[in-house]
Amino acid sequence: MAAIKIHGSPISTATQRVLACLYEKEIEFEFINVNMSEGEHKKEPLISLNPFGQVPALEHGDIKLFESRAITQYLAEENTSKGTELLCPSVKAAVLVWKEVEAHKFEQPASTLNWEIIYKPLFGMTTDPAAVEANETKLAQVLDVYESRLAQSKYLACGCFTLVDLHHLPNLQLLLGTQCKKLIDARPHVSAWAADITARPAWAKVVALQKK
Repeated sequence: MAAIKIHGSPISTATQRVLACLYEKEIEFEFINVNMSEGEHKKEPLISLNPFGQVPALEHGDIKLFESRAITQYLAEENTSKGTELLCPSVKAAVLVWKEVEAHKFEQPASTLNWEIIYKPLFGMTTDPAAVEANETKLAQVLDVYESRLAQSKYLACGCFTLVDLHHLPNLQLLLGTQCKKLIDARPHVSAWAADITARPAWAKVVALQKK
């Protein structure tokens, strides 16, 4: 089959999620940078790949996918013999549950906090202290659950690094550079988990790509 093409932006957390998966799986790919500041994500060819005008999008021969978590699932399932396992079939149910937790419990407060604290000032906008406070409370509640879980398991789904942990990386990395780091540091098992997964060589490649 043809080579994998990824359309995205290195500064997009969703794109970073896919890149981390590609590096973990040791998959060769072509990266096509989408200049979001010029609105390229709302134009062809990207808009035909993702009708919502967002990144990333994947092309693999006749297969065209969007939504980062769907793309990582596809990559992991199609390349089971390469790189890091990521799926751990023996604990499939746990992987499914904790993937949902990341997408529906962690993502919202984490991404909102990163928007308020990091991105709004970059765009000359004013951070909303009430939104920060409310979402810190929400995130703390999620991290309390994580602390309990990680006291029993090295990683969230099981004893192995999976897509569950990988999906957290982009927002988690940003949080560690903000005042929200205190919420992570206050929970020793969460702190150890965060240090572990952000130190992975595959993630270091994603971080390096952002700096180019």
